[in-house]
Amino acid sequence: MRGLLATMRNALAEAVANRRALWSQMTVMAVNDIVWVAFWVLFFRRVGDVKGWDGERILLLLSVITTAGGIALGLLANARRVGSMAVDGQLDAVLSLPSPPLAYLLLRRVEPVHLGDLAFGLILFAVAGSPTVERTAIFVAVVAAAATLLTGFLVLTGSLAFYTGRGEGGELGFHAIVMLGSYPIDVFAGVAKVVLFTIVPAAFVSSVPARLIDSFSVGTALQLAAVASAFAAAGWAAFTVGLRRYTSGSVWTRA
Repeated sequence: MRGLLATMRNALAEAVANRRALWSQMTVMAVNDIVWVAFWVLFFRRVGDVKGWDGERILLLLSVITTAGGIALGLLANARRVGSMAVDGQLDAVLSLPSPPLAYLLLRRVEPVHLGDLAFGLILFAVAGSPTVERTAIFVAVVAAAATLLTGFLVLTGSLAFYTGRGEGGELGFHAIVMLGSYPIDVFAGVAKVVLFTIVPAAFVSSVPARLIDSFSVGTALQLAAVASAFAAAGWAAFTVGLRRYTSGSVWTRA
């Protein structure tokens, strides 16, 4: 545990070493998030309520997904890079350390630009989420679950590279879950909605947590925790088993 904490401190120190670059990257991402928020605010002012979603609920959704994304993509940045690192033979250092391989890998790198998401999500909830002690506690809990789920999903899709020899899985998984999670789940129907609760669990990264903040349900909270735990376990298992197939070196060797 001490080694993992030291790894996280070193990663954060590297990220803040160039403070001008850090703040500029965070600002760029925050501006991007502001544009997305402005789009939804203008949309709901024009059309009103859409299947139970209004401006206040969509801001809750955006605060959850940007905060969870900031954790998974900013503080645990290598979750998105597992596939490319496996293909390019960049996991040698992980195998030589006494720390748990996946935990070390996730904590080793911080992506400054996505810290802008993290900061923006927290500020958005503070400004537009009607925070009370109860709502803030629920927000913290559901964001932790959403970040765990997102990290597990990215590791799972990235770990497919161990079996296929192709590293695009993590990147494709990232774009799918973040893009789909940015929309209220109720705008989807049929097979698409089923997919967003199962194969690409975008609903549990944004819409379900937002609903829990607005109207808490023990059953839904347990469902969110179960899904987050399942994807975290699946990601760990896929990485651990796949690591046994890993080929050291700078080039992936194909049979």
